[in-house]
Amino acid sequence: MKNILVTGGAGFIGSHLCPLLQQNGFNVTILDTLSPQIHGESQETPLWISDSNINFVKGSVTDRDVMKSVLSNADGIVHLAAETGTGQSMYEIEKYNQVNSQATALMLDIITNEQLPIKRVLLASSRSVYGEGAYLADGQGATNRIYPRPRTPEELANHQWTAKDENGNDLVPVPTREDDKVQPASIYASTKYAQEDLIAICCESLGIGYGILRLQNVYGEGQSLNNPYTGILSIFSTRVRMNKHLPIFEDGLETRDFVHVSDVAGAFLAALTKEEAPNTIINVGTGEFTTVIDIASQLTRAFGKEPDIQVTAQYRVGDIRHNCADITRLKDVLNYIPKVSLEEGMKRFVDWVNTQPLPEDKLDKANQELKEKNLMG
Repeated sequence: MKNILVTGGAGFIGSHLCPLLQQNGFNVTILDTLSPQIHGESQETPLWISDSNINFVKGSVTDRDVMKSVLSNADGIVHLAAETGTGQSMYEIEKYNQVNSQATALMLDIITNEQLPIKRVLLASSRSVYGEGAYLADGQGATNRIYPRPRTPEELANHQWTAKDENGNDLVPVPTREDDKVQPASIYASTKYAQEDLIAICCESLGIGYGILRLQNVYGEGQSLNNPYTGILSIFSTRVRMNKHLPIFEDGLETRDFVHVSDVAGAFLAALTKEEAPNTIINVGTGEFTTVIDIASQLTRAFGKEPDIQVTAQYRVGDIRHNCADITRLKDVLNYIPKVSLEEGMKRFVDWVNTQPLPEDKLDKANQELKEKNLMG
């Protein structure tokens, strides 16, 4: 493989992955719409692309003619393009299905019917497909894994944050494995799972190598500071810079697995350059639980300030409680071990944020939209 198409490559992950692919001898083409929600209103090609030898095509993965054109010159694909906000997905349902599920079907339809010589397809999927993920009951062994259903709006309204066993005891979250039960809790998650099935089934039938990378909470330099619907660190960084309090949903003890974007790019490179295609699903994270209160405190202190945190007991329908990856397969199949610690990654992120113009704080507006649609309490 020499010529790689990266859909959505002008975005956050692409800004780290595409230069890395170039450094490793690949010819890179990026297809991206330059969505104003992510890139701002200027619609100018990012400088890191303009200053490189990367071929940039402005267009949508939903446009058949555009997709036929960019696919005709590719022998490998990294499919990053997607709508990503969990909360926003619960009311922009058609849009999320069109950009995520249907566009992936379109891509595979073209590959199949044009008989294109694609050798490998990699998908950026999401840990959200697991829903609440895997838990254990107190005193039970690792073989007795429990998969709670998504929390209902009624449970969230009653502040029943944590899944319980049949005796009313809190279940204990454990790192989720790729073979654990899948049960999406949001429209976004359901579209990502649809992408996975489409790619696995089509690639296996055509004999194309593939890899499905289920990403945890990706953060780092270059992530959009304009998007109020996704990226807790970017949302909070704006408020810290404005000396505003950080509103924490639920009780603040919900957890996430924060993985630095350079490690995500490294995992994609490993999946692309591996002699034999992975042909499987691989979690990409650190394997560490971090509470939202802890990440908010670390972020604020990285800016040299004292945390101003308000636990609000608010919630979003479709959010999950806990989030951590079992990364055994990442190590065994891709021979990749995450390199950036949370402390180092946070410093790198804050150093970069401090070089950026202060964006508008759109969090309250985004939350109001969710409230008006009864998707936030």
